[in-house]
Amino acid sequence: MTDQAKLAISPTDLAQPDDESETNESPEYVRISMAAAIELGLKPGRIMRGCGCGCINLLQSYRDGCYANCTYCGLARERPGAAKDNTFIRVSWPLFHTDLVADKIAEKEAASTVGRVCIAQVQTKSAYDDLIDMTERVRAKAPRVPISALVSATTLNRERLLHIKDAGADIIGVGLDAASPEVFHQTRGKGARGPHDWDYHFEIVRAAREMFGPFKVNCHVIVGLGETDQELTNLFYQLKSEQIAAYLFSFNSEPGTYMQDVKRAPLHRLRRIQLVKHLIENEDLPESSLDFDEEGNLLRFKASPSRVQEAVKSGTPFMTNGCPDRQGKLACNRPFGSYRPGEEFRDYPFVPNQDDVATIQDEMRLGDVLDHGE
Repeated sequence: MTDQAKLAISPTDLAQPDDESETNESPEYVRISMAAAIELGLKPGRIMRGCGCGCINLLQSYRDGCYANCTYCGLARERPGAAKDNTFIRVSWPLFHTDLVADKIAEKEAASTVGRVCIAQVQTKSAYDDLIDMTERVRAKAPRVPISALVSATTLNRERLLHIKDAGADIIGVGLDAASPEVFHQTRGKGARGPHDWDYHFEIVRAAREMFGPFKVNCHVIVGLGETDQELTNLFYQLKSEQIAAYLFSFNSEPGTYMQDVKRAPLHRLRRIQLVKHLIENEDLPESSLDFDEEGNLLRFKASPSRVQEAVKSGTPFMTNGCPDRQGKLACNRPFGSYRPGEEFRDYPFVPNQDDVATIQDEMRLGDVLDHGE
């Protein structure tokens, strides 16, 4: 059995969320990631290599689902079937009473520490009010636990951002997802019959950056929605210049969505993007070091071989991007967030070991694109 396959959950656990009925909606009820449910003792199981789940990921739940219609998302409005049966990142999220989850968070905090809690909005009329309610419930039970709000920017304005901060969130996450206005339009905006707007998302991101501080706001960015390598790197440079974090995800097609038949980005492409992003953010890799072809594919990049090898051997560029705990270490490691058990890791929820690094080096085919300049 591979390490990826060691999340010991029965098919029944995945298929049958708890306390499920049409009346069990947020803010009274909340969905919780399976890994977080295991971490809190709400579900049986164990997580690969004992890495644990550093962030308790919570997701709002409504009878009518999400009004947005993102072409890649399992919660999309036009995805067939009942909203309560929809998966998100290809797995079910069990449903529990919000106060029970808050109690379990407080119990774990009392016994050790909870790295972070993240409460994710969906796009619906009551989502903002419910986010405030749910944040306050967690804060009341576990006053020292760091809380992130993963918001739907379309539901917010500056005043609402301030209320989210007052309720107890110290970090704002925004699901930008697309790396360019064109891809955003086709996958999340009017081109997808959705409510979202690229410019308004950035208005909210910049307002949050002003209120919450440098690198206390992050944008989720997905590799594989139809963007080019050049669009991705341009976005990394832009966000860094504004002291906004970029959290990288890998597209993984969701059955029943518009993009269900779209293949994932080749693994060598993802690995190179992960490495270049790390070098941009941590080694000040200049834009002039990157060469692209006419279609925006990465052709070559120039960097110090010693710095590149040091970064690769550390394994850090290939770990999950996510919010930190109270000590500044990665909390949101999202086991199985970008891949299924038995598949190759897309991002690692723990520090890759030497064998992992050797695999990464083979996957990346770095010699095809690295210019050994100093």
